[in-house]
Order: sequence, then C-alpha cells, then structure tokens
Amino acid sequence: MSEAPHRRIWLCADDYGISPGVNRAIRDLISRGRLNATSVMMVGPAIGRDEADALSKVATESARCAIGLHVTLTAPFRPLTMYFRPLDDGLFLPFPKLLRSGLMRRLDAEMIRAEVSAQLAAFRDMFGRAPDFVDGHQHAQLYPQVRDGFLAAVKEAAPQAWVRQGGRNIPLAQRLAAPKALLLDVLSLQFRRRAAREGIAFNPGFAGAYDFTKASDFGALMGGFLEGLPENGVVMCHPGFVDDVLTELDPLTVQREHEHAYFASEAFAQLLSARKVTLG
Repeated sequence: MSEAPHRRIWLCADDYGISPGVNRAIRDLISRGRLNATSVMMVGPAIGRDEADALSKVATESARCAIGLHVTLTAPFRPLTMYFRPLDDGLFLPFPKLLRSGLMRRLDAEMIRAEVSAQLAAFRDMFGRAPDFVDGHQHAQLYPQVRDGFLAAVKEAAPQAWVRQGGRNIPLAQRLAAPKALLLDVLSLQFRRRAAREGIAFNPGFAGAYDFTKASDFGALMGGFLEGLPENGVVMCHPGFVDDVLTELDPLTVQREHEHAYFASEAFAQLLSARKVTLG
C-alpha cells in the first residue's frame, strides 16, 4: 500500500517591514526552509530597497517561497494616499474603530480602493512585479466595506494574486471555543462570496489566530493549527526579533521570539513529518 501523500500548506509570516528585527527573523526562517511565504507592509518603517532586495534574494534561493502584500489600514501607520479618511491624528484608525465604522457603513469603499491600489503600486515599484498574494494587517481586508475596496483594487492591479480569507475547516464546537478565530470565520464568509463573484482566488483554509495576551505553548498551538487544514491552507504566523522599532509600534513582541525559536527547532520539523505536511 502506498504511503499517503503529504499536504502542502502555506506558512506565512506577516509584517515584513515593521522592524529590522522582524525582517531578519523572517529571512532567517526562509533560508532554513521553515517558512514558504511572507507578506510585506509597504507603509512600515523598515521596508526599503535594501530590505526588499534581501528578501527577494533569500526567497529566490528557497525551494518555494511566495512574497505577498500585507495591506495595512490600521494604526499606528499612515496612509500612502493624501486624502484618505477617516484618520485619527494623521494615522489610520485603530482596528476596533475601523471594524465598527465598516459595520455601521461609515467607510468610503473608493478611498479604501485607492489606498490599497497605492500600496500595490508601491510593492510593484519595490519588487519589480505584482505580489503573489494579498492579505491584510489585523485582518482588515475582511471588514465590511473595506473588503469591497480591497477586492476591487486587487482585481484591477494584481488579478493573478490570491487573497487571504480567515475561515477555518473545523467542527462548530471547536469554532465556539476560540472567540477571536470565530469572528474571523464570520467575517470571512462574505469575503469568500465576494471574492468568488469577482473571480479572485483565495486560500481554502486558514489557521494561526490565538490570544497573544496569554502565555501559550506555541508547539501545542501549531499542532492544533494543522488539524483539518486542507491542501494549500494558510497558517499565519508572526516570528521576529524584538527591537526598539517593534516595541514602539506593536504590542506583539516576545511572542514573536517564541514563534521564531519554535519554527527554527527540530520539534517543528518533527511535527511536519508526523502530520505529513510539507512547505515545499
């Protein structure tokens, strides 16, 4: 009897460009073959020609690594477009306010489209090509009204890219046990429908959401993320090395170092082998 084939998944590190330490950690894991995707923040303080070239080089040398755009529409970052609204002291809204504004139909989908288009153009200018995929910082691409402008921009400027949805392939009882991930399930339902209507490809499954405020055994979490994840499903992750730039911008700090250490470990390689999962 032949052995069951391995599932190929995308293990995607978010936030390339948020800080030099995060960039170094992501490139390190790509070079080890422990990541096969990363998404780039074009509004981040640590993205420039040198950082982009370093990422392109290590991704090219890897067996198979995709580079995507991490569309950023939430604080503490600033838009690329001059007339983007609403803003909070010149910054994007914090994500709870952006989500609430979308739910209350107070956003302008055309302004969202223009900003996403500007970030796509910045990616193309920096990397010399369109992104392989497009996702969103703090899952903003899934929010009501935001998703309309987001999908319109991707269809226009990167029609061959796939977009990231956040719905899981697990039983209802397990969904209810994780409120944060359950919210992504709900938001992703309409996102998938609209993407399909526009003829835009998306990942068939998603995992990686957990409570960053609690101390967790990341190895155990990773084992759970792989349960039920289909071929070409996405596991989102946030490896990084903590530096002053990251500390000023994001509350997710030491957890990034825990993730990096786990992905670099032999325990992660053993988990992939035991679950018959490949990043190749």
